[in-house]
Formats: sequence, structure tokens, C-alpha cells
Amino acid sequence: MPAADAAVHRQRPVPATWMRGGTSKGVFFLPGDLPAEPARRDALLLRTIGSPDPYGRQIDGLGGATSSTSKVVLVSRSAQPGCDVDYLFGQVAVEEPLIDWSGSCGNLAAAVGPFALHAGLVDRAPRDGLARVRIWQANLGQRIVAHVLMKGGEVQELGDFRLDGVAFPAAEIRLDFLEPGGGGGLPLLPSGQQRDVLEVPGIGHVETTLINAGNPTAVVHATALGLQGTELPRALNTDAALLARCEAVRAQAAVAMGLAPDAASATRDRPATPKLALVAAPVAYTASDGRTVAEGDTDLLVRMLSMGLFHHAVPGTGAIALAAAEALPESVIAPLARPNGAGSGLRLGHPSGLIPVDARAVQDAGGRWDIAQVSVSRSARRLMTGQIWVPDER
Repeated sequence: MPAADAAVHRQRPVPATWMRGGTSKGVFFLPGDLPAEPARRDALLLRTIGSPDPYGRQIDGLGGATSSTSKVVLVSRSAQPGCDVDYLFGQVAVEEPLIDWSGSCGNLAAAVGPFALHAGLVDRAPRDGLARVRIWQANLGQRIVAHVLMKGGEVQELGDFRLDGVAFPAAEIRLDFLEPGGGGGLPLLPSGQQRDVLEVPGIGHVETTLINAGNPTAVVHATALGLQGTELPRALNTDAALLARCEAVRAQAAVAMGLAPDAASATRDRPATPKLALVAAPVAYTASDGRTVAEGDTDLLVRMLSMGLFHHAVPGTGAIALAAAEALPESVIAPLARPNGAGSGLRLGHPSGLIPVDARAVQDAGGRWDIAQVSVSRSARRLMTGQIWVPDER
């Protein structure tokens, strides 16, 4: 028999929308539906996703127990000049009581425009054609423009655009990340150099490009960690020693970028950023769905880590960082990437297939590099709109 309990425990409903954006999923909220005090807000969001979960499953929440499916988004009208909405992103840890607000999600950025249009947050949208939703990325202080298809006054989420890593086609959403370098108080090149050498305990010297575009990211050769760049996450994520080496590199990069005072703090307090990208020259490989990706179809191979594990595709902000790094002539990517004369930008070969991304770099009279714009196509779809139920702790 259940133990008697004199107290009455209640849950309360909170309006929410569950959305796929790119190759990620997250729960979207209007800030006015959440507690204003950050600690109470975060407690509610953790409970929504089902964290912390010592079993690593997020069974008692909406999270999917991966970095791609353990995310929350807050969207509101923007007070920023020239912007329609603010986009605040939280990466929710699976096993720890932590939401990392230090970075952005490029994949879920694709869902911000549709969500804002559905919620009536965009004042002027065409009845037919492309709605231009101007987004202020509040974590990093950057601007994004989402081009969302409208028909008959309704957002078109279904279509024939196929995105590797997503099973079903949908309507294409082009995202323009405007001047994506230098967000969050860091310059495009936090060290001032296009190449650095990290001294990583237990590994030694690791050559890297430390770049702040989309999200702070450390780019290293896959061979530096004993990989070819063709491996798949299913195998990589069972190699505890490899994951530990990768985290050692990532944590040291965080220190070098000024994001953490020491490696232990980077691992404990800042697991979401910087990202770590392992890159290799293009060769043929087998994708996660069994397809062969031909050598000639890709310009650069990438295997990226997110929240301590290898990503099943590539984070959207990771694609931005890699395109930005490739545009710099002295980065570690420059000698690896195949020059693409087809005018389709950089074609990244990731575990689920391909993603084309285009970056435009500019250099001022003093020789300083900057990234004017990075563009990428994604898709998004509402999965559920309604109420989530959380313990009433008011």
C-alpha cells in the first residue's frame, strides 16, 4: 500500500510547444509563461526536460537523453532595433542539474521564425511568399534572419526539402547569420591568431584554430586524436578513453579562449561551449543510414562533439564556425578542405550525410579578418502544442 502522506502534491500546467529545428528538438516557451526569477525558471525547465537523471534517460520529461534533444528555447518580442524577436537558448545537461546558457543552437534557430509567426510575435508577414523574421540571438548578442515560407497566411512547415539527419522532408528555411563572429564578448579569433598550439596534459601539443563564430569552437585535425574523420558516433561514443581525451582538448581550449579559469572549471561549469570539431580531408565514407558518401560530394569531413558526446550530424553553430574557419587562409582547415568551384559553399561531410554552408569573409585595411555572413538551409516543424505539467512549487 502507498504510504500515507498528509500533504497534497499538485502539478500545474505551463503552455509550451515542442519543435524540431534542423537536426535538433527542443521545448519552446514564451517567457511570460515562466517564473521571472532565473533559479525558479531553470528549475521548471529542468523538470520539463527530465533532468537531472542519474539513469541518463530523461524518462520523466520531454528530453531525449542526447544533446540534440535536451534543449529549451525562450522567444519573445524584441526591443532590439531592427529585430522582431529575441531568441534565448538553453542546453540542458542530462545527468546534472545544469542549463548552460553560454551559447546558441543553430539548428533550433530554424524553428524560431515559425514559432514566432505562429505565436503572433511578428507584426508584418506576407500572406504568400517568404516571411523575413529578424531574430536577436540573446545569448551571444547576434542577428539572424530566417526566411520562412508562407501560403494563404499560414506557415508552411511541410515540403520537399531533405535534410540529412532528418527522416522526413519539410519546407526549406534559409538562415542568414549576420556578422556571426565575435559574439558573447569574444572576438572572432580569441587568441588573435588563426592557429594556436594547445598543451594538453596526457596528449601533448595539439594544433588548433580557436574561432568564435556561431559558438566558440576549437577545430583540430582528427588525426591528433587518433581518428580518420570517417568514424560514426555509435562506435565513437562507446570509447570512454577517446571521449576523455576529447574533453581534455576541449577544456584546454576553453582556458585558451578565456572562457574558463582552468580545465576543471570548463568541464564542470561550461560543458556546452566551446564546441570541439575534428576535421579531415575528404574521402568516401559510409553514413549512419548506410549510404555511401562519395569523396567528390564533400569538401571537408567533420566529427563534432556536443555535451561530451559525438553529434549524430553537426550542430548548426558548428557548421557556422567551420565555414568561418575555412574562409580564413591560415586556419587548420585551409590545407584540408577541397576548393569548391561549384559556388555552393563548403560541403561538410558529417555522420548523417552532408550540409552545405556558405561564409563570406572580409579583411579590413589593417589586415583584421571578420565574417560578414554565414548562410545555411535548415527546416523546422511543430511536433506538439499544448501544456506541459510540472510539480507546483510556487
